[in-house]
Amino acid sequence: MGIDLSIIWFTIIVFSTLMYIVMDGFDLGIGILFPFNKDAVERDMMVNTVAPVWDGNETWLVLGGAALYGAFPLAYAVIADALAIPLTVMLFGLIFRGVAFEFRFKATVSHRAFWDKSFIFGSVVATFSQGVAVGAILNGFPVVNRTFAGSALDWLAPFPLFCGVGLVLAYALLGATWLIMKTDNALHQKMSKLVPPLLLALLAAIAVISIWTPLSHASIAHRWFTLPNLFWFLPVPVLVVLCAWGLLKAVKRHAHYTPFLLTLALIFLGFTGLGISIWPNIIPPSISIWDAASPPQSQGFMLVGGLLIIPVILCYTFWSYYVFRGKITPDEGYH
Repeated sequence: MGIDLSIIWFTIIVFSTLMYIVMDGFDLGIGILFPFNKDAVERDMMVNTVAPVWDGNETWLVLGGAALYGAFPLAYAVIADALAIPLTVMLFGLIFRGVAFEFRFKATVSHRAFWDKSFIFGSVVATFSQGVAVGAILNGFPVVNRTFAGSALDWLAPFPLFCGVGLVLAYALLGATWLIMKTDNALHQKMSKLVPPLLLALLAAIAVISIWTPLSHASIAHRWFTLPNLFWFLPVPVLVVLCAWGLLKAVKRHAHYTPFLLTLALIFLGFTGLGISIWPNIIPPSISIWDAASPPQSQGFMLVGGLLIIPVILCYTFWSYYVFRGKITPDEGYH
């Protein structure tokens, strides 16, 4: 049996996407949490927790997009057509957030408020757009003769918009638990108080999506609720409940690292649930990873480069987070 390059590339794309969600998730989450903290010194501390590493986080988004373009060109073409508006809005949000991130430290006191609002706006818009894109993909796209056959506004529907709200909650929770891990004293306590309501809101969003999806798509209902699949997939919702319970207990006892690790587990479980719902389709409801794949020669050629660059990115990521590990103090300046 030969090596299935489509599965290898799909795994690389899933891994890159998950790495981006985790790393840029708490980064964007900090911007989403800015309205809940008006203290200027603490806002600077919040940003300083990610200042040395934030721009490297988006490397994973670039890698995932490039891999999708090269390994699954049909999927790339359909997604680019169907989600041109939300993806463009997302990019503008990321650019706006990046500019505000740098300028807020250099601005005069009178202009600082403008850049803080820009940081909030860019973070919320980019996150919401990403959630809309995920919801639209889960809903599926009509494809005729290997071409997107829907409207440019198909994403403007209740389910994708609700997914956008859900991802804003997820990133806010990720940002809050990151700050719990990276800060002490008053800011640590403020974030600890924010975690329970954010977690309950996120669990409510997950529950709604988990009910809405099978009710809207018979194939997903069949995937989850027929035997023996039900027994195989039951650990996912059970683990979500256990992680949520553990997160509440960890925050209550003022833990530092456990809340963030459990939030990462929640994100991974949610991502796993989405994967179970659509596998093996890369464009629901009917375009599989093999239907969308480029020729094996192209995938093999790209894999050589991928196997060289991915370890470099992993080493750079590990080293940057290792060097800037530990708690942030109020007297630390912008890195």
